Amino acid sequence: MERDYINSVKKQFEYYKILGEKTFDQLNEEKLFWQFNEESNSIAITINHLWGNMKSRWTDFLISDGEKKWRNRDLEFESIIMKRTEMLKKWDDGWNCLFDALNSVNESNFDSEIFIRNQGHSIVEAVNRQMMHYSYHIGQIVYVGRMIKGKEWKSLSIPKGKSKGFNDKKFSQGKH
Repeated sequence: MERDYINSVKKQFEYYKILGEKTFDQLNEEKLFWQFNEESNSIAITINHLWGNMKSRWTDFLISDGEKKWRNRDLEFESIIMKRTEMLKKWDDGWNCLFDALNSVNESNFDSEIFIRNQGHSIVEAVNRQMMHYSYHIGQIVYVGRMIKGKEWKSLSIPKGKSKGFNDKKFSQGKH
């Protein structure tokens, strides 16, 4: 069961990672730094926050508190990333840290208690907490990308108005 859970969450994290990347692919560099207003976050700022959270939560996942003393959360919400390449490097670094940590979970340590801000969690609770947090922010990234692209947006799932055709095709293929 432990292996099934970890494999399932890896698939979910990979899905959200791909949604983010498909959004980046639709935007030129300038648009990654666009902010609706001074109080909103650009895609680059959101990625900087995800990176900081991922590095803090997943570094030494099984043996140290997920809120590291070296983390500067407030700085994560500043416009410090200046280039697409820098943004993508942080994106990949955060996800690599996450997947490395998940790959370290096995039957012998699955019942470990994980701490985040000095609060105990089971591995399932800690992983679910982070999965919900990341899906929330990736939804924001996708939404901002869609706002920027408008009618030029290429749907990341079933395009608007195309559900019936999609469902009919899946049903005819025997996949329901």
